[in-house]
Formats: sequence, C-alpha cells, structure tokens
Amino acid sequence: MQTGKFVFALTLGSLLTAPAFAVPGAQDRVYTADQNTNTVSVINPATNMLLGQIKLGNQRPDVLSPLYKGEINVHGLGFSPDHKTLIAVSNGSNSVAFIDTATNKVKGITYIGRSPHEGFFTADGREVWVVVRGENFISVIDPVTFKENKRIQTTAGPGMVQFLPNGKLAFVVSSFNPAVDVIDVKSHKVVKHIKVVSPFSPFLQFTPDFKEVWMTHKDVGKVTRIDTATLEVTGVIDTGFITNHVAFAETAAGTRAYVTIGGENVVKVYTTDASPALVATIPTGALPHGIWGSDDGTRLYVGLENGDAVDVIDSASNKIVGRVPVGQAPQALVYVSNAVPQGDGMANLVPRSNDEPINIALKPAAGDARGFIVARNLGVVDSLEVSLFKLRPQTMYSVYVTGQAAPVASFRTNPTGMANGTAIGPMRDVSNSLNARSVSASQVFVMEGDLAADPKKAVLSRVQ
Repeated sequence: MQTGKFVFALTLGSLLTAPAFAVPGAQDRVYTADQNTNTVSVINPATNMLLGQIKLGNQRPDVLSPLYKGEINVHGLGFSPDHKTLIAVSNGSNSVAFIDTATNKVKGITYIGRSPHEGFFTADGREVWVVVRGENFISVIDPVTFKENKRIQTTAGPGMVQFLPNGKLAFVVSSFNPAVDVIDVKSHKVVKHIKVVSPFSPFLQFTPDFKEVWMTHKDVGKVTRIDTATLEVTGVIDTGFITNHVAFAETAAGTRAYVTIGGENVVKVYTTDASPALVATIPTGALPHGIWGSDDGTRLYVGLENGDAVDVIDSASNKIVGRVPVGQAPQALVYVSNAVPQGDGMANLVPRSNDEPINIALKPAAGDARGFIVARNLGVVDSLEVSLFKLRPQTMYSVYVTGQAAPVASFRTNPTGMANGTAIGPMRDVSNSLNARSVSASQVFVMEGDLAADPKKAVLSRVQ
C-alpha cells in the first residue's frame, strides 16, 4: 500500500547491486535486530537479498496496550558455536528469544532483568550469558531449557560480553562505568577490573588471533585495545563522533579493523599493528551501527540504524558493493555461516512491511552543536526520531516544522548536552504530498528554551 511522504524528504539514491565476483555461501545468513519493527531481518549474503523477517513483536507504536504480549525493542544478537541457534535480546520486554537458524522458528523465550542489551553463548555452547544493562549482573541461561540458572554480579550497567575460544575468560564492557570486567568462566567470578577512558561502551570484539579485544566508546568517539594475555590496555584510538561497533577482516594487505562511525556516516578502516593507521574511510548510508564480517574476510556487513538497510563492503577494495533493505532501526548485526545446511531457509519468514526512512541532518547557526532527525511513516501516523548533541547542558530545546504553531517535540539535554527521543503523530497533516493543496518545502529547526518559533534564531536547522 502506498503511503504519504514528507515533502522535506531527501532523494534516495539508487541501491547498489553486487557485480559478479566470489561471494559468501548461499547457506550463510546475515541477521539484523530491528528495534522499531521488532523483527529480525534475514539476508542471504550470496545474493545480497532480504529473504524476509522473523516477527517477534508489533511495529512501534503498536506496543503500548496493557494486553500486548510481543517483544519490544529487538536490539541484541548472538549465536551458538554450532551456528544452529540465534538469540535475539529485546531490551524493552526484558527478553531473550532462542531461534532455530534452519527454520527461523522461535524455540523459546526467557524473561530476565531490566533492560538486557547483548548476549552470547559460552565457547562450549552450554550456557548463554546475557548482560542486564539496566542492573548490575549477567543472566546465565540454559539454552536447552531456556531457564535462568544463575546471575553473575558485575560492574553496574554491563553492555556486552564475549568469550575467549579456550573457554577460560569472558570480557564484559560497561555502559555506565569506565571499566571492563574480566570473568573466570568456570567459577563465574570477576577476576579483574580494567580501567578505560570513558563510561559508555556498547560493544567489544576480539582480533582474529584473539590476542586483543577492541572495545568502542560511543560517548567520546574512541576505541580501546586490551591485551588478552596481560589484561592491560595497550592503546586508545580517536575514531570519531558516535563510534558504534567494530569488526575485523584478514585481507591481502593484513588484518584490518572496521569501525562504524554513526555521526559521520562512515566506516573507518585501521591497521592492527602497534601503532594503528587509518587506511580508508568508507561512506555509508545513514547512521552505521552494527557490523560483522564474513568468515573468509571478503565482506563486511553494516547495519544502517537510520537507513533501515545493510551496506555490504568488499574488503579488498574497501568499497560498498551492495545495499539490502531491512527492518526499522537495525541495531546489532551478525554473520552466521552455514546457518541453513539444507533448503532455502524461507520457513516462518514474513515480508518486510516498512517504508524507506527520510534522514535530515541539522546544522548549527554557530558553534559545534549538531543533530539529525529520521522520519518514518508508521501507517496512520508518522514518527520523528530526534538526536541532538553538543548543546547547552540541562536545557530545554524544541523541534519545529514549518506550518505548526506548537513544537512537534521538546527535550531536555543531559549533563553532556545531548538529548534524543521520538515524536509520534499525524505529521503528514502538516506537509503531505497527497494533499490537494499545493505544498512547498518544509523547514525543520530547533529552538532553545522558551523562545517562540523563529528560524532566524534557531540553534539548529535544515531546509529540505
């Protein structure tokens, strides 16, 4: 069904198609956790085609009824060592879904503590550890019975956990404290706290040789390297505004680190030697977030949080060679080889239901402030997801669209001058290309404090 579009829409470029070269196998899969549509999108990396989606809940805002029973904010992903089970963590419904990769069927759901973020299987596959970011523990789940068996106390706000392949140690980053917990897997005890440069880390990943773990710092735009033998920080890299996730590829030129920089809409490529060098900057779609490489290192898959798509990078050329549409606001992304040993893997999938988003960059009248808005059609209503940065701390800001006397949304910045949130309503009544009346380009701008709407006095603005 065709739906109305905002007049201030950016023109979407044509999707790239992959040329005829060697690609990952047809039985492999790429999965994205789609936070707004509460789906897991399933991609065949051999063709760069979306096969369909695993529906875990309803699309926003149809999740607010007291009778609603689906999952909310599908956010994190992990998979078993045998690649037969995918887990999807939903931080709004405090749940972990266990999905059979061959059939796309949900085998079980475990409900745990407040606001879990990411999870992964232990190296032997016998346990699933899920970090409960809204509290101070890891939930240890039996992947056969789907029962929580234990809770491991951690530094408050654990953000993600990963395991060394020998099964001895786990590394846990924090979203609220400048520390990494190192846990003895057998005893479930923290054996060391490693101090790092900032309190907000959403992601960590091992180098292919497992000699280092690299962790991202989203708040300050850095990556920290930790030696997995000495358990000491070996370096910090200044990467860029909204540093999200990191992945690795072993290429003909050596091992390379690929870091998603959401605030710049790029993936930055670094060497992994003692003094990492930036060797490439790859432009992507809107707000690159999750990233994972194919097993052979030839491809990197990048989830576009505000683009509702996945960009495919060829590691030999460091070029985008494909783009695949997925659900709304993809967060985590994983590549699972041989996920479907036989058949087409289409069972229990539903078609993609969401339209393409509209992205609006906001520019400051002066200073370093910045922001962006993503507009999405939700059927009878629309949403504006607003992210503001480097403004005056603890201050109210209002977002206006031409034609509205009242702001479409108002936010108070936190102590670092950041604010984000979502406005949902019938915004197509303001500027709708389906209206009979003639329309003109809409202006979006942000006002500070209680100032009346005035584009000339806006702190941030963008005319489309």
